[in-house]
Amino acid sequence: MAEPLNVALAGLGTVGSGVVRLIETNAELIARRARRPIRITAVSARDRTKDRGVDLSGYAWEDDPLAMAERADVDVVVELVGGSDGPALALGRKTIAHGKALVTANKAMIAHHGLELATAAERNGVALKFEAAVAGGIPVIKGLSEGAAANAIDRVYGILNGTCNYILSTMEDTGRDFADVLADAQRMGYAEADPSFDIEGIDAAHKLSILAAIAFGSRLRFDAVETMGISQVLAADIAQADSLGYVIRLIGMAGIDRSDGTPRLFQRVRPHLVPFDHPLAHVDGATNAVVAEGNFMGRLLFQGQGAGDGPTASAVVADIMDIARGEKGAAFSMPAGELEAMEAAPTGHRVGRSYIRFVVADRPGVLAEITAAMRDTGVSIESLIQKGRGEEEGSVIVSMVTHEVPEQAVTQAMRILEGADSIKAAPLVMQIIEA
Repeated sequence: MAEPLNVALAGLGTVGSGVVRLIETNAELIARRARRPIRITAVSARDRTKDRGVDLSGYAWEDDPLAMAERADVDVVVELVGGSDGPALALGRKTIAHGKALVTANKAMIAHHGLELATAAERNGVALKFEAAVAGGIPVIKGLSEGAAANAIDRVYGILNGTCNYILSTMEDTGRDFADVLADAQRMGYAEADPSFDIEGIDAAHKLSILAAIAFGSRLRFDAVETMGISQVLAADIAQADSLGYVIRLIGMAGIDRSDGTPRLFQRVRPHLVPFDHPLAHVDGATNAVVAEGNFMGRLLFQGQGAGDGPTASAVVADIMDIARGEKGAAFSMPAGELEAMEAAPTGHRVGRSYIRFVVADRPGVLAEITAAMRDTGVSIESLIQKGRGEEEGSVIVSMVTHEVPEQAVTQAMRILEGADSIKAAPLVMQIIEA
């Protein structure tokens, strides 16, 4: 058997400890499948004394993770520090500059600096791998870049954040409101003490921008992802959606818009109504799922655990095994210099049905005011429901579903109604995914 592949590991949190445990537990199996042993030689973390449930005594310890990039007994550096910049980016840059492969689960760093790191990796002849950065243990990056490589991808979309999916599906099952379920999720460890990256859609936007680059051969455009989270979703919205035949899910969606003849990159993260008969409607709890639609393969669904020590560690080690077999490949499925720089697609002309929820004063004439704004902007109403009380005394909840209409028409109607005394909270607009 060939010489071992020597690995240094920066970051020994849940995932880092899981990587150590996996490599030790499945060492013989991994060596047979990778055609050479995988050996951890050095580790680094902020606290050397912390008990992580694994024995680290056999590995060299580096207080400064950047030192691992210079070690002669390291072939691959695994970065699990986190953060888009700072120590993680410094380690990534130094690792590649010293001719070593880089494996990371850091979606923020890849979303912001992936093109730079991929260019440097190609220049230095080393691998850059980040399967674990998107959807944890689901091999969606490998699936898109290898399994679907012969297809022109029309659209990629899915449930990319387990915290949001847990909150929404729990609201669906229990009828409880957002804040209550979020507090429970924090107590159970599904949500961070500061959950803003998850619930405001930023985490999902990082992942979507990476998927879009791989699916469409485009340069990363995280700055162009239109992002809205789930904090405005009420239990009443969940109930209304259910009565109409839908569930609510935070969906990241990307595609190429050619409406004006010039390819432009469409990227959006926001809550959508998903029909009961769509595969994503049955993705519950902290599960992730990604749908890719190709011109020859049709619709593919990737589904599984999107986080946690086991699934994410599995994706990290799979990347290490690829490197052990000599599989470098282009980080984004084609050379970085060939990735196409695309402008962000405008969204106002996109046609579809929308769900709109208002919290309004419980008095005569309010519905007429709302429907007049819809009429004046050309928005045709398919159904309208006035059901349930708002949190504010004297308020009620009004929900409607529109016929297919350009999104800009709905936006114009919301502008007309902006500041109206009868509307007690900002309206919530969610697009509807067709089966």
